[in-house]
Amino acid sequence: MVDIKMGDCWSNTKDQFDNLEKHTQWGIEFVERYNKFVKDRTEIEISYAKQLRNLSKKYQPKKNSREEEEQRYTSCQAFLAILNEMNDYAGQHEVIAENMSGLIFAELSRYIQELKQERKSHFQEGRRAQQHIESCWKQLENSKRRFERDCKEAERAQQHFEKMDNDLNVTKADVEKARQQAHTRHQMASDSKNEYSSVLQNFNKEQHEHYFTNIPNIFQKIQDLDERRIVKIGESMKTFSEVDRQVIPIIGKCLDGITKAAESIDEKHDTQLVIEAFKSGFEQPGDVEFEDFSQPMKRTVSESSLSNSRSDGKQESKGGKSKGKLWPFIKKNKLSLKLGSGPEDFSNLPPEQRRKKLQQKIDEINKEIQKESDQKDGLIKMKDVYIKNPQLGRPETVDPRLAEIEQTIEKLRQESQKFEAWLAEVEGRLPVRTDQPKRSSEMHELQSTTVNNCAQDRESPDGSYTEEQNQDPELKVAAQCEFDDEFDDEEILAAIGTCKAMYPFEGQNEGTIAMAEGETLSVIEEDKGDGWTRVRRNEDEEGYVPTSYVEVYLDRNTKGAMTYI
Repeated sequence: MVDIKMGDCWSNTKDQFDNLEKHTQWGIEFVERYNKFVKDRTEIEISYAKQLRNLSKKYQPKKNSREEEEQRYTSCQAFLAILNEMNDYAGQHEVIAENMSGLIFAELSRYIQELKQERKSHFQEGRRAQQHIESCWKQLENSKRRFERDCKEAERAQQHFEKMDNDLNVTKADVEKARQQAHTRHQMASDSKNEYSSVLQNFNKEQHEHYFTNIPNIFQKIQDLDERRIVKIGESMKTFSEVDRQVIPIIGKCLDGITKAAESIDEKHDTQLVIEAFKSGFEQPGDVEFEDFSQPMKRTVSESSLSNSRSDGKQESKGGKSKGKLWPFIKKNKLSLKLGSGPEDFSNLPPEQRRKKLQQKIDEINKEIQKESDQKDGLIKMKDVYIKNPQLGRPETVDPRLAEIEQTIEKLRQESQKFEAWLAEVEGRLPVRTDQPKRSSEMHELQSTTVNNCAQDRESPDGSYTEEQNQDPELKVAAQCEFDDEFDDEEILAAIGTCKAMYPFEGQNEGTIAMAEGETLSVIEEDKGDGWTRVRRNEDEEGYVPTSYVEVYLDRNTKGAMTYI
């Protein structure tokens, strides 16, 4: 019964060690699994932060592009602020990844290695204790079997002695020999008994110490190890939460910045910028006067009416000054504009736009002058250093570059003065200079620019604006007189077809002619691609009308059977 119970106890202990070994191995694998989860979360945060930064960078306004100019508007400024806040937002996710990697993943990785090493030592200690008690048990078993064997041998020797002693035929010497043999066996049995008793006492002591001291201590160490593992997991999970919680205030500030940027949008400011950017500076047209056609008396004609335009055209025609004579310069100027070389003084633009362009050009030239002046100052200092320290260089080597910069600065100053003069004329700060006669080429450019400006700014069916109203009248009169004198002998062109007006056109600009809706006129020069057709009325009045306002019929014998609208 003792043997059976003892065997069951050992088996139970061994089974417990196996179960504990499996459980602690599972615990370590669980920590590794959780640590892998933290690592994957870290990689996600890094990837998310990278994607946010790339997104912010993708939508940042490009330098020297229209997007950079759009930053004047508060809505665009708000969007830029949101992009910057998103960049900071991405930085907080990088902080999350960094803290998780350092405070959780790296710490758990180190702890897992320590856990494995400690677990291994505890189970090695348990195996040694198990092996020791098993060794003691085997020693006890051997001692017991030897005692049992010696006892049986002593009993057989005693029986043999007694048999020999009772046998009368056996000699006394044989009896004595049997007696000695029995005594020896009894002595061996006694020694085995004493040895067995000693081994048994030692085994009981070892067994008590094994089951009540050694094994409980080892189990306690394993329990402590597993409890520390569980506590470590809990602390890591708490840190997992705290890492996120630490960046929440900063993320909240980012979101507050986004909200503040959205609230900073000012629709009035943005629309005012649009008005300032695109306003033309033209004066609004005056009221059209009522023309009473029911009275037979001669009516007072409105200055803006078609009949007044016609009568003015007739009077000018009778006086030998036709408005149409200015148009050869307009065609040349329009051709140059189509080739991408607009007038240098931006006279083809509306007044306000022209003023802005001239001011912008002046600012650019002044920046260039400042840049060249800085280079000049640097060269002068370098020359002074060379003069004081000839071993560093020769002073005369700087002179060619200084002369070149002086020439560049002088050219830039002349350019600046030229644009400032144009700007002064646009703003009405200086009168038009008429004290010196202009060269033919300068007058040619000025007149073509002026007329082209008028032609391009004319009202059309698509709603574009009318002619510039604030041009200097003295300039217009001077240009008209000079160019009319030059082209008095212009050859009269033959008609190449007819046209019918689909819309009324006032024709108040130089070189144009007024027409009423449904009126038929003679075509003397077709549209060359600039949107204007040259027409004549009654052989004494001619000028240009918008091609989109008329339906043109060209004669077959001149241009073939062509009809276009």
